[in-house]
Amino acid sequence: MASSKWVALVHFVSLLSSVLTCSSSPDPAGFLQRAKESEFLDWMVGIRRRIHENPELGYEEFKTSELIRRELEAMGIAYKYPIAVTGVVGFVGTGNAPFVALRADMDALPMQENVEWEHKSKVPGKMHACGHDAHVAMLLGAAKILQEHRDELQGTVVLLFQPAEEGGGGAQKMIEAGAVENVDAIFGFHIASDLPVGVVASRPGPIMAGSGFFEAVISGKGGHAAIPQHTIDPILAASNVIVSLQHLVSREADPLDSQVVTVAKFQGGGAFNVIPDSVTIGGTFRAFSKESFSQLKQRIEEVIVAQASVQRCSATVDFIAKERPFFPVTVNSNNLHGYFHKVAEQMVGSNNVRDRQPVMGAEDFAFFTEVVPMAYYYFVGMNDASNGPQHPPHSPYFTVNEEALPYGAALHASLAARYLFENHAPSPSKANTHDEL
Repeated sequence: MASSKWVALVHFVSLLSSVLTCSSSPDPAGFLQRAKESEFLDWMVGIRRRIHENPELGYEEFKTSELIRRELEAMGIAYKYPIAVTGVVGFVGTGNAPFVALRADMDALPMQENVEWEHKSKVPGKMHACGHDAHVAMLLGAAKILQEHRDELQGTVVLLFQPAEEGGGGAQKMIEAGAVENVDAIFGFHIASDLPVGVVASRPGPIMAGSGFFEAVISGKGGHAAIPQHTIDPILAASNVIVSLQHLVSREADPLDSQVVTVAKFQGGGAFNVIPDSVTIGGTFRAFSKESFSQLKQRIEEVIVAQASVQRCSATVDFIAKERPFFPVTVNSNNLHGYFHKVAEQMVGSNNVRDRQPVMGAEDFAFFTEVVPMAYYYFVGMNDASNGPQHPPHSPYFTVNEEALPYGAALHASLAARYLFENHAPSPSKANTHDEL
């Protein structure tokens, strides 16, 4: 009799221990320790280098996607493919609500790599010059950590491997494909060459600008440069247009409302002594609010047409939104900012979690911030002063400090696991408020 009671007591203690273990809060510091283990880090580094050697542009990431799917299968993680041509969406956890998403972009840039090293790009004219190879490796690292703790997850983590961030609007296409239909919160990240290794940074509210592109053809009447009175000079008209466009920011925008208009393309003429019939100019405009962005767009067209007319030329303006979709402002959830700080501080300490000023660069993660109830984007430092200055993204000399990989992997995993722990449904009735993905 006493023996059976003892067995029952042991069984009860075992069950209680199991329940407590499953309901214990995820350990960010422990996740980081795991990601720093030599075997784990070597695995992430190997993935990153294989992707770096074989860069693929937006919607062409077939080999990258194949590598991702192979790794997910090896981990026993279910996924959907294809999403938005080459995208992959993986799932870790219960398959039920709540749903939290982690995103990494996959595409490279049409640039020739000028860094000589063992794993230099093998594809002429293409390079991972923005760290997306590292982002994929870190998200796979996060997936591995989460899969190792899958029995403790109290909901579902959605892994978004996204194509075509570099101007192709891949995030928008993933949204259209239903990739974040039932997602309650989403996190994205980017490695940062201006932050030390081990430091992470972000801010609430707008963190990256909305952006758009424009191209204008200014038409006049060509002729010999020696007799300009018989021509209508589109080069002179285009020059005046460019100067006038700069007034949109310096004289029409609130100095406290950051905006940018840059003309970076000027094509016209091919001879020293011939005035051409037309000139093509093009550029980008950026702002931190929808209202400012819309106002800039309207005024750019008005100024180009009107200023060309002053010089007796005509002008047509194309905002080329089909080829290069407008990116909205990337806005971080105020509610998630404190949460991010709490989790990150538990992983790297309060001194290594910093506020970051907004930047005029754009990110198509912004599309997710418009449709997911809570969204947050942060930066993972990779600068090592002992190795000298690092080149910024989109430089042919850009490099990745692979010591940063564990930090991105562990923080991404921690943010997702802790979110599920803090937001899981307390009852079956609440757990069914979302359909399964």
